[in-house]
Amino acid sequence: MPDWNDIFTKGGKVFLKPHPDVERLAMLFKEHGVRKILDLGCGTGRHLVYFSKRGFDMHGIDASPKALEIAKTWLKDENLHAELINHRMEVEFPFADDFFDAIISIQVIHHNLLRDIIFTIKEIERTLKSKGHVFITVPMWGLGSRSKTWDMKEIEKNTYLPQKGPEKDLPHHYFTIEEIREVFNSFNLNKIYVDGTDHRAILGQKIK
Repeated sequence: MPDWNDIFTKGGKVFLKPHPDVERLAMLFKEHGVRKILDLGCGTGRHLVYFSKRGFDMHGIDASPKALEIAKTWLKDENLHAELINHRMEVEFPFADDFFDAIISIQVIHHNLLRDIIFTIKEIERTLKSKGHVFITVPMWGLGSRSKTWDMKEIEKNTYLPQKGPEKDLPHHYFTIEEIREVFNSFNLNKIYVDGTDHRAILGQKIK
């Protein structure tokens, strides 16, 4: 399995531009009084920087110490601050119940077996306040995916391991719409759509 620490050590920030929908997302969050946001799998900090600049109280967790080191430097260079924790998403989040107003996760949670993804979603639910917002993006099989060039091997239903490429041996789960509705059954899913990066975007609110 590739080491994300190595990827960030070699590539630096890697991801520079924020997701194309974050401007609308920030406006929505402002309208609903969102203050405290978790960026789950924050990487080197592109969304931490974006939302911090707009006055949100940002928290980020990521499994890569190198990514968090880069994010901390980036934030400091911009005279911004966010709370950063080195942590894996398939382990209980280091936050109290009902802690966040919103949780975002861009191209992250699909990198696991389904049982671990379901655990991650349960932790999102636990740490999110009632009516709290989620914005999550995941890849789609056959659209923007590397299904051909990466020689994908299916290891469980809808979960594949690339046999080559930069993410060789890293699990990729490809959700169906039905599966999204099933695993996010504690949320009102206001919108499920294909975003400008050819990923499926999920926008919703916790029911209780």
